[in-house]
Amino acid sequence: MTIEYLKTLRESEDKIEFKEAKHNFPFAGSDKKDQAERRKCYLGYIVAFANEGGGALVFGMTDHIPHEVVGSDFANGKTGALQDEVYKRLGIRIKLNELYEGDKRILVSIIPSRPVGKLMKYEGVALMRTGESLRNMSDEEMFSILSEQEPDFSALDCLGLTLNDLDSQAILTMKTSYANKQNNKAFLSLTNKQILSDLRLLKNGKLNNAALLLLGKEAIINEMLPQAKIIWEYRDKENQIYHDTRFVIADPIFLAIDKLWNYINQPLINKKHPIQQGAYIFDVYDFNKEVIREAILNAVAHRDYRITSEVVIKQFPTKILITNPGGFPKGVTVDNILTVSSTPRCRIITEVLEKCGLVERSGQGVDKIFSITLAEGKEAPSYRESDLFQVLLSIPTKIRDKAFHILVNSYMYSSKEPILGVEHLLALYQIKTENKEDIREDIIKTLHEAGMIESIDGKITMADTYQKILLEMNPLGDDLISNQVGGQVGGQVGGQVGGQITEARKKVLDLIIQDPHISRNQLADKLKIAPSAIQKQIEYLRRKEYIRREGKTNAGYWIILKTK
Repeated sequence: MTIEYLKTLRESEDKIEFKEAKHNFPFAGSDKKDQAERRKCYLGYIVAFANEGGGALVFGMTDHIPHEVVGSDFANGKTGALQDEVYKRLGIRIKLNELYEGDKRILVSIIPSRPVGKLMKYEGVALMRTGESLRNMSDEEMFSILSEQEPDFSALDCLGLTLNDLDSQAILTMKTSYANKQNNKAFLSLTNKQILSDLRLLKNGKLNNAALLLLGKEAIINEMLPQAKIIWEYRDKENQIYHDTRFVIADPIFLAIDKLWNYINQPLINKKHPIQQGAYIFDVYDFNKEVIREAILNAVAHRDYRITSEVVIKQFPTKILITNPGGFPKGVTVDNILTVSSTPRCRIITEVLEKCGLVERSGQGVDKIFSITLAEGKEAPSYRESDLFQVLLSIPTKIRDKAFHILVNSYMYSSKEPILGVEHLLALYQIKTENKEDIREDIIKTLHEAGMIESIDGKITMADTYQKILLEMNPLGDDLISNQVGGQVGGQVGGQVGGQITEARKKVLDLIIQDPHISRNQLADKLKIAPSAIQKQIEYLRRKEYIRREGKTNAGYWIILKTK
């Protein structure tokens, strides 16, 4: 973009707005008392442009053709901070260009379009431009946007794509996967044309975008849809700017997924961790194949192919980040992603992947990602860094709690009832980390029935079975204080082996004997562990009738019932 080019543009036709903004253009609300006037600020224009499908806001040029250059000092020397602040306040990633005519500076802000079916607001108001000003969007305009439906990109005809442009190995992989999943060996004998038609990849003699993405030859994908590439990078440290290894994959999805897994699953960067307790022996890897494949295929099926950016996978020793262009599908948010049924942007791609057994049924893939990761004793995956324009999934690798892994998997691979789903595992994880907000009563009841949790003095805690596993894995007990899970578990080894109280609990009991008025926080200070961990020890000592509490909370004291 050049100054000469900008001088030719018309505000009403080219999605652009020119402002002189020589000095002191308001960033977040002007000093006017009238709300409509207050919103005539930088953030207000960003929101209005996003609602109108995106555009450019130019500071330092007059609004009449040929747009004389007058120069602007807006955010001079602070463009990086400006981008960060806009994203922080609005969740919009703008691009900034600085141009110069002599010593006169021009700032061009490139604003992306809002997602389909979603409104952008500033100070709680949806804005649009009218002439040189801003106005509130009408009810009819807002309803029209909220009623928008995203078209199935994968169902659109891919003009110029022929059967000869499809990869024979990808087709064979699809046929074999479908035959195995559906237990239908006769499917292998069908012609390619018939198979493509049956799977809705070929209609009225025309192949669609799903056929290109799932089966197209690498050269054809590069030519017709270059943004369909997937980029994989490995960094040995999280704070590295430059990658250690990088590959760009433009293969069809049926081939790309195995190639990507081979990169991720290299022995030196996907380490195996044996877990053993009694007869239980299980190997847990940093990166679980089912989880990673599901996450990558979800990114491929849910991304917005109208955006000229690729799916990017960044792998570290401690986590893997998978980013796909386009925000969540309509109706999906970070908070409801595990409970709402979503419609993928590329429905035909999703249908084919489901029928071939490569992904779970629509809406269940995220459940699988969370369930397996939590059951491995790792922290929960996170979508928290996602925004309106991209989805970022972070999957941790570190096994934080082997006892939790053994407890959950021993139960789930048995024939015990009731069966536990992802909502139960999430609730159990919350209880373990003492984050018990908003857990439904029916979930609590099921976990009680499964023997996973118990109530002590009205407080929900992990069952004694969990405490025993912790102790059996580390007989010293108090050594586990330094191996806290999410900052919460420290010192909560449990159970009683051979009738002997653990060393960790004996320390708590000894301090209570010395000072019956000692508080939980004082105990935590003396033993250098979290108050929540002390509470676990106290709950056990009360349940096993070592101590009893008398009196009100502030003036209460401990009565010692036994010492051995």
